[in-house]
Amino acid sequence: MGNKVLAKVNGKEITQFDVEQFLRSLGQERAAQFNNEEGRKRLLDELVNQNLFLADAIDSKIEETAEFQNEMARMKEVILTQVNVNSTMKGIGIVETEIEEYFNANKSKYDLPASTNTSHILVDSEELINKIHGKLIKNEIEFADAAKEHSKCPSSQKGGELGMYPRGQMVPEYEAVAFNMEIGEVSKPVKTQFGYHIIKLNDKEEAMEAKFEDVKTQVANELRSQKQNEAYFNKLQELKAKYNVEMM
Repeated sequence: MGNKVLAKVNGKEITQFDVEQFLRSLGQERAAQFNNEEGRKRLLDELVNQNLFLADAIDSKIEETAEFQNEMARMKEVILTQVNVNSTMKGIGIVETEIEEYFNANKSKYDLPASTNTSHILVDSEELINKIHGKLIKNEIEFADAAKEHSKCPSSQKGGELGMYPRGQMVPEYEAVAFNMEIGEVSKPVKTQFGYHIIKLNDKEEAMEAKFEDVKTQVANELRSQKQNEAYFNKLQELKAKYNVEMM
């Protein structure tokens, strides 16, 4: 990418690189809103505005004011603090053997639980759920149509489909049925705290044991974070012993 000059404010150049840096500084979600020709034009306009204020601040000798000096002193403290924290973390490293040892010690944490994809029909009345179930068994109505017509769950708009979810996400009574069905099977009415359900199993995935190579990056990141936290708190203990802290 070139670094074309896009504007000048009081002789100071604003380049294409400046606009791209500004875009990246916005964070992923906001940057997506400006990642187009019109968005970049708006960012360029804002950079022009900021540089106008800068030019005026220089002309007005704001840097000689007490307010500016106080703000600079405060920023100096912030920067010194962050540089020291970064220095504490900087030397923290991990090696392959540590990553694998951490994985083996916490293996179950990375295992994928069994999951199911179900659709359901949820109503308040036992009489109504039995009536719907009877129609389904006799093939007098399609499951998705029955969900759209009768179910009080927001999933009714999608024919009752809840999508894929892991074991432990639904109430026990629901899961006891859902995780013991065959694909395509429709359950008898099931009562939970939310009402009466009829469940249809669309798909399922068995629990899978995690493989080190598949989760190595995740494990490494978690181990590094853990070691950094330990280094941070160890450093804090040293500093508390070194400096006087009075809580008012």
